[in-house]
Amino acid sequence: MDRRGALGFLSAGAVGGGLGLLGSPGPLLAGGVPPRGLPPVKITDVKTILTAPDGIRLVVVKVMTSEAGLYGLGCATFTQRAYVVATAVEQYLKPFLIGRDADDIEDIWQSSYVSSYWRNGGVLFNAMSGVDQALWDIKAKRAQMPLYQLFGGRCRLGADLYYHASGEEFAEVEDAARKAMELGYRHVRIQAGVPGLATYGAGGRKPETDAVDGPRNPTRVWEPGPYVRMVPRLFEHMRVKLGEEVELLHDVHERITLPQAVQLCKDLERYRPYFIEDPFPPEENDHFKILRPQTSVPIAMGELFNNQQEYVPLIAGRLIDFIRAHVSQIGGLSMARKVGALAEFFGVKTAWHGPGDTSPVGHAAQLALELASANFGIHEGALFHERTKEVFPGCPEVKNGYMLASEAPGLGIDVDEKLAAKYPFPPGPPNFDYTWGRTRRRDGSVIRP
Repeated sequence: MDRRGALGFLSAGAVGGGLGLLGSPGPLLAGGVPPRGLPPVKITDVKTILTAPDGIRLVVVKVMTSEAGLYGLGCATFTQRAYVVATAVEQYLKPFLIGRDADDIEDIWQSSYVSSYWRNGGVLFNAMSGVDQALWDIKAKRAQMPLYQLFGGRCRLGADLYYHASGEEFAEVEDAARKAMELGYRHVRIQAGVPGLATYGAGGRKPETDAVDGPRNPTRVWEPGPYVRMVPRLFEHMRVKLGEEVELLHDVHERITLPQAVQLCKDLERYRPYFIEDPFPPEENDHFKILRPQTSVPIAMGELFNNQQEYVPLIAGRLIDFIRAHVSQIGGLSMARKVGALAEFFGVKTAWHGPGDTSPVGHAAQLALELASANFGIHEGALFHERTKEVFPGCPEVKNGYMLASEAPGLGIDVDEKLAAKYPFPPGPPNFDYTWGRTRRRDGSVIRP
């Protein structure tokens, strides 16, 4: 077909009374109206819903449209800076988006990205993510199908989850891991405490008082040496007690040096971890060029990443095995789809960051990606508590160690705004988590997670 023929088809079929190519009869809808697809809908309002049904500050964006009853939801949760994200959505993105066509998801993402000139920050990206996920929710609702269908349809029936098994003592971690296995989980993240230290992920220990900040502002004291000696012992205990079939994971949380990371990974090879997460902070990405050739342990990285300059070199260089980026932190589903597709070409699997401060809306969004992604690796486990499930009807079901998607159109999840309002953010100050800035070495220097 030449250009004239193609244009003839478009003009005659779409405009000229239903005529097809070169004047041949084309299909008509009832009443002789040419098929044009769904009519456009406009964005009429954008707002944030701030709620903490289980004490964790969640930020959800609701995008309303010109079609009665049609709206979308997205996760914009940046729990440490929740109010700043809400301001970015309501004071900056909302007036920029009112009147836009809700179908123009890619153009809205790109124009929002450059609208503040300065970009690549966690606040803007989380605000954009809330809008982006909501627009995908709207598009799938208009198509009357679950969102994963728009991403290419199912590659799997459900997303394998990993369970968080934590404790001060090895026996506590073992008990939690056994509970997970009884519930059907095949993957368990194990984290244990180091006596006298505030170890990440161990849970339960109260912050210790240190002379650096004084008793009115207690400091969490942590040292890397005892920690890197403890972790291999933890893995040995778990392998002896739990056997070889369960997959074991561990999160370093960016708190050790390059030589310590190399030695730790070498020590763990015999226990065959599913992955070791975040050995370095994102500022030290070049360390992976040294770590990767020296160990067979699978490496996961990325929950603190914001932009392409951080994750593209690691993926393209095959320096990591799992990309752990937080979907809202990198700008939402539109960017996560691109990251996932890039990772597939380099043999890197997705393990999107999904802790308790990802809302059920966020979990539903990344689940839609995971069901349709050939290179899906693992979904960070989320057990939604009863109050959270009441606020967010339609939470994804967790069964036998899998997260299962709702077959309802869109994300398949809603929010009860009246009930959400009954669980406001905990009063402040403090109105955010100070923990990260109060974890220090014994000499008083701050730990950079």
